[in-house]
Amino acid sequence: MRVGLVGCGRVGAKRARAFGPRLAAVADLDPARAEALAAAHPGCAARAEWQAVTGDPGLDLVIVSTTHDALVPVALEAVRAGKHVLVEKPGARRAAELAPLAEAARARGVKVAVGYNHRFHPALRRAHHLASVGAVGEPCYVRARYGHGGRPGYEREWRMDPAVSGGGELLDQGTHLVDLARWFLGPLALRGAHLPTFFWDAPVEDNAFLHLEGGGGRTAWLHASWTEWQNLFSFEVFGTRGVLKVEGLGGSYGPERLTSALMRSGVGLPEVEQWDFPGDDTSWSEEGRELLGDLGGRTSSDLARLDDALAVLEVVDAAYAAGGRAPAARP
Repeated sequence: MRVGLVGCGRVGAKRARAFGPRLAAVADLDPARAEALAAAHPGCAARAEWQAVTGDPGLDLVIVSTTHDALVPVALEAVRAGKHVLVEKPGARRAAELAPLAEAARARGVKVAVGYNHRFHPALRRAHHLASVGAVGEPCYVRARYGHGGRPGYEREWRMDPAVSGGGELLDQGTHLVDLARWFLGPLALRGAHLPTFFWDAPVEDNAFLHLEGGGGRTAWLHASWTEWQNLFSFEVFGTRGVLKVEGLGGSYGPERLTSALMRSGVGLPEVEQWDFPGDDTSWSEEGRELLGDLGGRTSSDLARLDDALAVLEVVDAAYAAGGRAPAARP
């Protein structure tokens, strides 16, 4: 299977490494960036226009890792050309943008996966397996926090431009939390949102606080932040028999670790077990391997699909409709 890539930035480079020698063609609005990425992958060609990638008859799969405003337009051209697509999360700026992509994929009989790579971090994947086999009993609620502190000049980057990004931290890291909460708890609807701008001089939110609720009262309390000055990832799943806690994502987010605390009988001291996952972030390569297997006929239940992206973006749309954002506070 030959792979093309549109968007050669930081995330695109990670996608390129994940597919390795299968990568055959890349394109970027910055030709020099495309040339540099192609040079790092023998046999890969840099194209002057992204349409030369989406329309290349020799490619089977196109990865779209552009800014949010271009995700659907590029993915749509690839699908219309009969390519399978991996489109970077969140898939679009708003739920309505996904409709033509889903319709085209059905018409052409191709698959579209959405790059929610956090599902493939080993700690989260093991936690999901444990939850699915009933290790913590009936799931009750998720409590999660995810954030970083930006960088100098962050307020001038594309994520701060709502016309390009569609929104701020909710669409950035917040969508990962919404997707993971749905993955563990099932369908969830918005019950409350607060989307303030505390620090960055920008027209988008730099924090997102969400309250989601699903069947049987299952609840998710989520907080994503661009003012989490020390990078943080914490994801906890509480059930009737115990709790699963995932901390860290490797690198600047700290070592990846899963802790389970399961009740022995009744309320009291739990039985605690811990797994550590040192080393590099393997989620990108694991997601790529899962996608290739899925396209080869081994249907994956872990990949995020357009339906998943649509459900996440419906929560995002509801949050932007309901969550009043505070005026930007100057540093």
